[in-house]
Amino acid sequence: MNALKNMRKRLGLFLAVMGPGIVTAFADNDAGGIATYAAAGAKYGYGLLFIVLISSICLAIAQEISARTGAVTGRGLSDLIRELFGVKWTFFAMSVLLIANIGTTASEFSGIATSFEIFGVSKYIAVPIMAFLIWWLVLKADYGKIEKIFLVLCATFLSYVISGVIIDPPWGEVFVASLTPSFSTDADFLIMAIGVIGTTITPWGQFYVQASIVDKGITAEDYKYTFWDVMFGAFFTWLIAFFIIVATAATLHVNNIDIDTVKDAAMALKPMAGEYASLLFSFGLLGASMLAAFILPLSTAYAVCEALGFESGVSKTYKEAPAFFGLYTALIVIGAGLVLWPDLSLYQVMLTSQVVNGTLLPPILIFMVLIANNKNIMGNYVNPAWYNVVSWTFTVVLILLTLMLLASTLMPDFMENVVKYLGL
Repeated sequence: MNALKNMRKRLGLFLAVMGPGIVTAFADNDAGGIATYAAAGAKYGYGLLFIVLISSICLAIAQEISARTGAVTGRGLSDLIRELFGVKWTFFAMSVLLIANIGTTASEFSGIATSFEIFGVSKYIAVPIMAFLIWWLVLKADYGKIEKIFLVLCATFLSYVISGVIIDPPWGEVFVASLTPSFSTDADFLIMAIGVIGTTITPWGQFYVQASIVDKGITAEDYKYTFWDVMFGAFFTWLIAFFIIVATAATLHVNNIDIDTVKDAAMALKPMAGEYASLLFSFGLLGASMLAAFILPLSTAYAVCEALGFESGVSKTYKEAPAFFGLYTALIVIGAGLVLWPDLSLYQVMLTSQVVNGTLLPPILIFMVLIANNKNIMGNYVNPAWYNVVSWTFTVVLILLTLMLLASTLMPDFMENVVKYLGL
């Protein structure tokens, strides 16, 4: 009986603190992420499944550091950056984050527009309604209620699992590819591999998970439950990416069908795998875009307000945190407005935000690891020695990959020239 009571108590505590890790990890699989995974499966089949597995492990490490820091210090990442590294670095990080997240927020509303267009609804009707709904819910609900909405939206990602099962790929080949390192000297393959990693781990995600831990009031005593929240989140991020690649690889790749957008993937799946698989894929895009359209503006508002010393938090009123809700409102209006702008290339918006996010990621990772090793702030919760080796290794690798992604984005022939220079 005592063992059963203890189990129920622990489960209750876990359910009470769960949310930040799972929500943040799922939001990483936004419209741009789904497009990247779908394109990877369509073009390279199961060849990138191993890289998805490794990048998901890196995501778990990054989110764990952010969540632990938030629980121990009770402070957001931008607040700690300002204290430890000064105003100039904080201003740089916030300026770049703000610019990048405007573009990324626009891409989320683009995903909402695309999914509704697949269902026959014009973006000029869908986007304004969804933008108002997202804005209104955050403005009127406290953190507990808004997090429940986030968790419901996370559940929509299961549509990708179902669509993958419906397609019924050659599972033996899939699992072998998932555990076997795959490498190609083809420049496009390398760029796609870097893109898969870059879309899994984002700068805004680190700001958001730490801020939401603080906003929810999670402390170091609760952290052992939050740890599993983060790990489950990373696992499901991998699971969804896995099934998106499997679904497109088993249908589009084997039939040599190339795609450029998520809409292309959803429409192409219909004759290949049936109407249900196509509709489920589209429904997953809607849920992913809605979740990220909530999270992206929130993460920006949290980070900027913490850096500048303004009140912030979903549970506060507009009068208590005017800068927080004002910035959140502005991001929603600008992001949705860009999608409705007739002559603006959303592709260029997404490309620019990717470059800016790539610029921000390396210093943010360095800040995170340095803070997690500061005994004055973290006390007994500093990184252990073995964890430092893992953290710095993956940080350095991600920095190199991010630099390669930036170079290949700004100079399209970069990867091809590197391959030729190395004689590979």
